[in-house]
Amino acid sequence: MPTFPAVRPSALLAILLACAGLPARAATVPDTLAQRLAACISCHAREEKRDAYFPRIAGKPAGYLYNQLLNFRAGRRNYPLMTYMVAHQSDAYLAEMADYFSRLAPSYPPLAGQSASATQAQLARGQTLVEQGDAERKIPACTACHGATLGGVQPAIPGLLGLPGDYINAQFGAWRNHTRHAAAPDCMAGIAERLSVTDVAAISQWLSRQPVPADVHPAARPARPLPLACGSMADSAQRP
Repeated sequence: MPTFPAVRPSALLAILLACAGLPARAATVPDTLAQRLAACISCHAREEKRDAYFPRIAGKPAGYLYNQLLNFRAGRRNYPLMTYMVAHQSDAYLAEMADYFSRLAPSYPPLAGQSASATQAQLARGQTLVEQGDAERKIPACTACHGATLGGVQPAIPGLLGLPGDYINAQFGAWRNHTRHAAAPDCMAGIAERLSVTDVAAISQWLSRQPVPADVHPAARPARPLPLACGSMADSAQRP
């Protein structure tokens, strides 16, 4: 059986870079948080040719981002790549990641074509649910938690504007199918259970068609007590 000489790690890296068409000096990069999180930005912050299932995370409340990282690590959210990335990270480092992205200014390009058509009746139903809810089925308005401008609320409620309809629809589907969870009490799981499939489609279609104001940002605090108990708000208060 043939034997091969030992290769120093630095030499091996140079070989790999050469095969990739990169100069060896590209191996020397600054060890900054921005550099370490560049892989996240490649999926979550690109404005052109973005996959509809990768949401923007720039500018979202740090508490919300931290909670989602915890949820992936704990198995309450299921996406193998994210689970792998955070599996062995400490709470403190996840909090640092969340803080970094919360400070980035989000960028919203003009509304692009939608992946699905919507009738006026469907959009009207979506607007009603977002702005008024459905008292008979104990469904609060989206604005009651996510803010009057739907820009989110500190410390842990995300904005709902600038998200693709497919992504919003998929998240509701995950809650309805019990494949996405949050800290108990899981307020969104309860709401998703009360919404019909047609209502979910109406909400996702209406939200995804709304322009994003230039000055949209998370509110400093809820304007009034939240209509439902939400474990995520409590979790964010205990972050490192």
